Amino acid sequence: MRQSDFFFCAVAAASGLLLLSALDAGLRARAAAPVIAQRSALVAALDLTDLALFTEARYTRHPSQADLHSAFQDHPMALEHFPTGSLVPAPIPGRPLP
Repeated sequence: MRQSDFFFCAVAAASGLLLLSALDAGLRARAAAPVIAQRSALVAALDLTDLALFTEARYTRHPSQADLHSAFQDHPMALEHFPTGSLVPAPIPGRPLP
């Protein structure tokens, strides 16, 4: 067996596993749809706030409630000193967060 044959088999196996993973995610999402709808209705009925994603800074805990310059409150040219600041984009005025 040549090395290229082994590489092709590895890529084919990885592609098959990726397709099975996508199929499993689709089936689980379809099965969880009633629970998600029920929880969404509960959140709307109780008027709950956004989910707190991170615990570091206030602009990463509740991105929809942060202003554009809260990350630079110490100095306008200050570097981001929280790791989650690189994961959470700055809020865009007038546009809801996903």
